[in-house]
Amino acid sequence: MQTLTPSLVFAYFMEICRIPRPSKHEEKIIAYLLRFAERHALSARCDAAGNVVIAKAATAGMEQRPTVVLQSHVDMVCEKNRDVVHDFFTDPIEPYIDGEWIKARGTTLGADCGIGVAASLALLASSDTPHGPLECLFTVDEETGLTGAASLKPGFIDGRILLNLDSEDEGELFIGCAGGIDTTALFPCLPEAAPGGWPAFTATVAGLTGGHSGDDINKGLANSNKLLTRFLWQAHRRCGIRLSHFDGGNLHNAIPREATATFVVPADRTVPLQQLFEQHADECRNEYRYTEPNLRHTLAPAARPATVIDSAAQAHLLNALYACPHGVVAMSRAIDGLVETSTNLASVKFLDRAVKVVTSQRSSVESAKYDIARMVESVFTEAGATVTHGDGYPGWTPNPSSPVLHVAVDAYRRLFDEEPKVKAIHAGLECGLFLEKYPDLDMVSFGPTLRGVHSPDERLHIGSVQKFWDLLLEILRSIR
Repeated sequence: MQTLTPSLVFAYFMEICRIPRPSKHEEKIIAYLLRFAERHALSARCDAAGNVVIAKAATAGMEQRPTVVLQSHVDMVCEKNRDVVHDFFTDPIEPYIDGEWIKARGTTLGADCGIGVAASLALLASSDTPHGPLECLFTVDEETGLTGAASLKPGFIDGRILLNLDSEDEGELFIGCAGGIDTTALFPCLPEAAPGGWPAFTATVAGLTGGHSGDDINKGLANSNKLLTRFLWQAHRRCGIRLSHFDGGNLHNAIPREATATFVVPADRTVPLQQLFEQHADECRNEYRYTEPNLRHTLAPAARPATVIDSAAQAHLLNALYACPHGVVAMSRAIDGLVETSTNLASVKFLDRAVKVVTSQRSSVESAKYDIARMVESVFTEAGATVTHGDGYPGWTPNPSSPVLHVAVDAYRRLFDEEPKVKAIHAGLECGLFLEKYPDLDMVSFGPTLRGVHSPDERLHIGSVQKFWDLLLEILRSIR
């Protein structure tokens, strides 16, 4: 990795990869940042939530420039392939170069938003980069609720220009994002002894692409929970299966890639069950042949479980999961090609005497965000579940007249002799919450090119990091 440029940015990115930093468990990266500030004789402060701001004085001749806040989040999505042994609380990420990309070995890479953190650290450590007064804001727990940004108190930062370094498409400048809310359903169920003499099977859906439940929701990707439910619903009606376990997905902001279920079936229905499964697998392979080339369905004999859930709970659960919407609900009428509203059936987990289902809704229109959340609630409530909603977070309303946007556009034109795309994003950024705390902030978001974020296919385009870095430096030179 030593030959990669900008060398200082990549050096800090590799350091960050060695520091475990799951959402809500950022203690090690926070300690690292505070030690970094001390080593470089920079002022730093940390709030009760764990957010850190490190300030650096302007370089000579730029003292009168306005203070600029560089913002990135320190936590990362922790997803791995099922066959990979990795403890995100203790083990370092293992990056490697694959052609034009940096990837990780079977896990998420953490370039979302580790590369933004690395760029901020490189600027703070640099002795020959011109800039006005800087504040580098490192927030916690962005990936599981934006709680770090929500916890910011007025006065924690002084700057009124903010560059968010958490976007994933080089050449695009973002000035708006969707708001979001999570909806959780808890289905009560009673364990019953598994019927005697019934053989057991485990059905698995795997090999899906997965990805970000905002950025990737419009790409026609499959949801493992929906595909597995589609089979189980039919097997319940046609073969009389009794469900013992269902485990699919992990994170509210990731499209689930794998799901597995264990059940028993009457002995005289095993052949129809296998035929049904093959038909289901063929249908799914055909439907997703362009977007999910690695889709795998497996049905295998299993050890006979001791218990199954009661039949009423099984019927309610499968009906609700089948009926629950997933994917794009509406496209924006204001911005061509932008997803306005979506929902993600994120995870299904069996608990003691209950099944927990987590979904996530997004929209750039606040009323539509709550409307789709209530729609999901109505499906689960009708099935007898107890439904709760998270606090949610607001969207970021685009401001095409933003002064820092015009600085960024002009900087991009000068550097690359081409026009950047000015867009809004369906993913959630912390910018909407920053505006609640600091209503006069002027913001723009940009970053290098990332693909497959929130999945083990996450990868960082090496060449785009240099352009991202050059643009960041040019914007800082140009802000007056």
